[in-house]
Amino acid sequence: MDLTQLTWAVKIAIIFSGIFLWVGMLTGVWKYIQIRNSEQSRAHYYVDIAHRSSLLYAPASLILAVLAYFSIFSAALNLLFVLINVAFFSFSILSYILHGFLKDTTNQFKTPHVVGKWNLPNILMSFAMILLIVAELGGTFGLLLGTALNFIR
Repeated sequence: MDLTQLTWAVKIAIIFSGIFLWVGMLTGVWKYIQIRNSEQSRAHYYVDIAHRSSLLYAPASLILAVLAYFSIFSAALNLLFVLINVAFFSFSILSYILHGFLKDTTNQFKTPHVVGKWNLPNILMSFAMILLIVAELGGTFGLLLGTALNFIR
């Protein structure tokens, strides 16, 4: 196969799919260790979330790669759509890992929003979530639209 014909959007989405799978496996080991060492045979809530979300973002990134491959939009625009998604996927996973490591909360949306010893302002959490929603939905919609337009022409 001639990989030079794959755009950066497709290549990056595929690489991040592998990264998310690998992080899912690593957090699975962390989860297992916590389960083994827990009297309740449970891992911390956010270790479990980090594990599951990593494993779910892996195939999601492959779907982004396929959509970017078929999209009729420019390579630069498709790359932007992919980067937006993988950036927010990564941010989410890293925040779950951080909460799992710090064991500071079992609900990051509960006020006050705690990260370690710090309390985050409510507006910051709201802004982050709105940005995540708009970015992920918008980026994915762009790739989906580009693919759909390619298929109906």
